[in-house]
Amino acid sequence: MRRRELLALLGIASGAWPSSGSAQQPERARRISILMGGLAQGDPGGEAEIVAFEDELKGLGWAPGRNLMVDIRWPGADLEDVRRFAKDIAASGPDLVLSRATPATLAVRQEAPSLPIVFVLVAEPIASGVVQSLARPGGNVTGFSNFEGSIGAKWLELLKEISPSLARVAVLHNPRTAPFASMFVRSVETAARTLGVEVVPMPVADDAGLESAVAAMTLSPGGGLIGIADTFVSDRRDLIVELAARHRLPAVYANRSFTPSGGLMAFAADYPDLFRRAASYVDRILNGAKPGDLPVQQPTKFELSINMTAARALGLTVPQSLLARADEVIE
Repeated sequence: MRRRELLALLGIASGAWPSSGSAQQPERARRISILMGGLAQGDPGGEAEIVAFEDELKGLGWAPGRNLMVDIRWPGADLEDVRRFAKDIAASGPDLVLSRATPATLAVRQEAPSLPIVFVLVAEPIASGVVQSLARPGGNVTGFSNFEGSIGAKWLELLKEISPSLARVAVLHNPRTAPFASMFVRSVETAARTLGVEVVPMPVADDAGLESAVAAMTLSPGGGLIGIADTFVSDRRDLIVELAARHRLPAVYANRSFTPSGGLMAFAADYPDLFRRAASYVDRILNGAKPGDLPVQQPTKFELSINMTAARALGLTVPQSLLARADEVIE
């Protein structure tokens, strides 16, 4: 081949190859904001939830810090802080928001109605006004519920089983942070008619009200407590556990973190598992799925936790049948 022909051939070939300047650019990193409603930074349970979420995302091909930027905010249970963080998230314009608990989800939905939202730990999402239906949520919101209202009956049954003398039970909640509380109360009342227990709804708004409510359950024998899935109740975990011990009241809680802190018993959804499952929805939405087309999912794993030290302090003998069903027994 003559030199001129060879140079022409090489010129044609080189024109078919992309130069370094026109090479395909790496896909931009996606950005999500996480609003951990009800928890302050450093909470062990919340950290476990985030680890479960990020580990699952990594398995789906997302690498936080590389193709995914994750911004986590910890507002605690104060509603004003929740709203303030929700406004900050709306102003920052992430690709998606992961919200924890009902108040945080409602706040983000109000402040950023156009952003895709995946919620976790929202009790009764239809009644709470988060979605239109479970099968077809509609709009830009979907996620994972932590309880149905019927779980209230299970809490009372467990409490009666561990404390057979139970005659009156207070259902602790804050109406502002748990607008869905009435559904749990109705469920408890349904079981109470069979078990012969009086149900006392106890709406409280601050620590002083909480102390008065717990003390009121000692005015007659056979008192007990149910702490529902409420960010206010969870935020006052240590105070409620201390009050229950001081007044010698058996109690069951909707959050597993209560038993390692000295609470008698908890029956709750596996929160890290729900965060792990939420990662699959985040992956699908970031890849083009519409939140409103993804059905709201219910928990599939529940955990029963019993603190034997608390039981002994109350003079309770835990039935072997109950111990056999427990996922965790703290000595």
